[in-house]
Order: sequence, then C-alpha cells, then structure tokens
Amino acid sequence: MRRLLLILAVVVVADLATPLAAFAQRDRGEDQQQDQDDASAKRRKQDKEWGDGQAPLPQLRNAGPCPFVKVLYDAARYQEFKDGREASNAVGYTAEIQGISAGCQYKSDEPIKLQMEILFEFGKGPTAAGSAKTYRYWVAVTHRNEEVIAKQYFDLPVKFPEGQDRVMLSDKIAQIMIPRAAATTSGSNFEVLVGLDVTPEMAAFNRDGKRFRVNAGATVAASGDGAAKP
Repeated sequence: MRRLLLILAVVVVADLATPLAAFAQRDRGEDQQQDQDDASAKRRKQDKEWGDGQAPLPQLRNAGPCPFVKVLYDAARYQEFKDGREASNAVGYTAEIQGISAGCQYKSDEPIKLQMEILFEFGKGPTAAGSAKTYRYWVAVTHRNEEVIAKQYFDLPVKFPEGQDRVMLSDKIAQIMIPRAAATTSGSNFEVLVGLDVTPEMAAFNRDGKRFRVNAGATVAASGDGAAKP
C-alpha cells in the first residue's frame, strides 16, 4: 500500500511538473522579449538624442554648429610665370582649390574634432620643368574674424602622367582638434581657412581676379570677367 501511494505520488508530481516547466519557459520567453523591447527602446532614444549612427560624420549630435570652413580667396590659386610675365606661353605649374567637404563632432566641454577633405586641380604649363612637383598648402584655425590660433603646412607631391597637363587630387585631414573654453563655446566662434602656399605676387594676381587655366593641352588666359583671351 505504501508502495502504491509512493507510485501515485510520483505520478502526480510528474504530471504537475510538465505545466510548471512550460509556465517557467513562458516566463523566461516573456522576460527575454521584454529585455529586447527595453534594449530597442533604449537604442531608439539614443539615436534620437545623438543622431543617426549611420552618418559618416559625426556619430554624435553636436552641442552646437561646426566651425566655418572656407578657402582664402587670395590663396585659392597658385600660378607660376617665367620671368614674371603674365602670358599664356610663360605659365609653369598651376594649382587651384576646387572645393572642401568637412564635418565635426563635439559635446559637453570636449574639444571640437573636425575632419576635412580638400579637392585640388593641378596644371602643368609650357614652361613647367619636368612632370612632377610638390605643392604646399596650409590650414589655419582662427577665432572668427580675429587672430590665428594655429596654422599648419602640408606637402602634396603630384605627378603628371605622360601626355597630360592636368591632375585632380583630393587630400584628407583625419582630425583637427579645436579646444573650447567651456561647454557654452560653440563651433561658430571658430573659422578654418585653407589656402595654397603662394607668393605675394600670386596673392595680388588672385586678388585682381585674374586666372590661368590649362585646358585640352593648351594654356588659356582668362580675364577677371570670365572672358577668354589668347
């Protein structure tokens, strides 16, 4: 009798174990789903707060606008003239900054981290010596419309393939760090200027709106109003 009762007791316990186990599994599944929902909600909140994580620059939303980035007009073009003659047949090496793309990120009172890519067009005129030249350009950080905080020069070697007198190249600057005095100091207080390393004569030439372009193997001079002339 005792053995029978024991067997019955085991059967009863075994029968109860199945629904209890299923209930426990269902509880764990609901907990896991809740954890996933909580994680998804947290990610959505972070994305909304800090911006789109797929963006190449930046992954975090800035505490304010990025610094102004622009090309200094007087140093936007580089042109060599043999014996100082401003004539198409006296043109040596030339260069022009065609454009800049930039992005930045910062938050709280952290420094501004700025990245940029500069597109150049290089030319080789009739008096250029050789098929290669190392050009130099600079990047300067300033307080907007005020003094220069820092300035750095970069060398860019360029080779002209045989039979070609123009080369397009881009140069990337991985990071420019701009310290901020406080969390309330926004990027709009700063300006990043880019220019080619030009002589005073080249700067004056640019300032007057003159320019020389290398086109289809022939060097053409253009006046400041855009009208071409031989």
